Amino acid sequence: MTSAVTLTVARYACLVLPLAALGGAALTALRPGARTPDPAQRRRLRGAALLSFIAAATGIAALDTVAQRLGWWSYTPVDGAWRGLPVDLWLGWAVLWGPVPVLAHRALRTPLALLLLLWLDLLAMPRLDPLVELGPHWWLGELAGIVAVALPAQLLGCWTARDRRLYPRVLLQLLTFSGTVLWLIPTSAFTYGDGSWNHLWRLPSPVLPLLAQLAALVSVPALAAMREFAVRGQGTPYPWDPPKRLVSTGPYAYLANPMQLSASLLMLVLAVGAGSFTLAATAVAAVAFSAALAAPHEQADLAARFGPAWRAYRGQVRAWMPRLRPLPRPAATVWLDQDCGPCGAVTGWLLRRHPADLVVAAAADHPEVLWRARYTGPDGHQARGAAAVARALEHTHLGWAYVSWLLLLPPVAWLARQLADAFIAAPHPARAAVRR
Repeated sequence: MTSAVTLTVARYACLVLPLAALGGAALTALRPGARTPDPAQRRRLRGAALLSFIAAATGIAALDTVAQRLGWWSYTPVDGAWRGLPVDLWLGWAVLWGPVPVLAHRALRTPLALLLLLWLDLLAMPRLDPLVELGPHWWLGELAGIVAVALPAQLLGCWTARDRRLYPRVLLQLLTFSGTVLWLIPTSAFTYGDGSWNHLWRLPSPVLPLLAQLAALVSVPALAAMREFAVRGQGTPYPWDPPKRLVSTGPYAYLANPMQLSASLLMLVLAVGAGSFTLAATAVAAVAFSAALAAPHEQADLAARFGPAWRAYRGQVRAWMPRLRPLPRPAATVWLDQDCGPCGAVTGWLLRRHPADLVVAAAADHPEVLWRARYTGPDGHQARGAAAVARALEHTHLGWAYVSWLLLLPPVAWLARQLADAFIAAPHPARAAVRR
């Protein structure tokens, strides 16, 4: 009886105390007289706290899986556990490692918050016996968690709340959402339904590489869409950190929901590989939720922010079925060196495909000296070299647009730039520069 009472008290404490800390931090940060009086800023701060919670919860689940395998710690079997991890401990842990420091960031900077959390964990973990059974090297798990889970979760939340460091926070969002969609949700489906990771890893050698390639191909539109949100829209996919400009380029010139479609298809690929009807049903349910519940709210928000431009866009681009040709829009210009053999061949190739809303101009007619091909969009966005050619491909049709999205992804873009610089001769100066 005493042991049962001790377990109950420990579980209540692991949840109630972090929630009390969260309430205090929220009242301090979000009260009307706080330093964030603007309602929009308060909404953004709440959204940032939620995002940090999601990142921390996903990271803690992954950390705990590693910790149990390495013998850092384990738990007494209890009801209400996820793969052995008591859910109340999991939630309280995620609250402490994510939203509490984010909401208290003005008074508690990240380095100090991390040191305080490490101290609290080192103090509390031995006192959670018998709920938590510690191994001889459990402190290594604590250090790993602070560095690999708490630090990224807090940086993501703080950068989102303050609208700082756009590209790093997009990368952290990508890691968070990928971990949630491609590991946490499938693992939960396998735990409480059917299928398993072992079923996937034991597939015959021709099948597993094929599924991996299919998953990579399916993920390209989502990755390109996240990049487009950051580069052209100056925002992220997260609803409380959205683009500041309406994005209708890249995958959005063909499809309104590229990220949702890619995520659903990725879960279906995983479901086939893992033999899981539960995960397949989850993917279908995610599409239904997005179409029936999330879409009306999202569309109302976008209509309020972008007005007629958004309505005109949605009148021409479908949510789940892509266009074959890009959305009509103001013309862009790509400048190519007509005196360069490969560039001249690219020019002819582009013109034969009748690009939509694209002017193909001679680099020699540009007012500047162009050392690489140049693409200039109607919104002022510019791309150079292989990236300029990739942007031009977006103006042809869906198949070549997909190639362009792949070419614009950072690792592939770097490789394409190196190859172009190695094999294409130095450009000729612009005629305007020669005349001067």
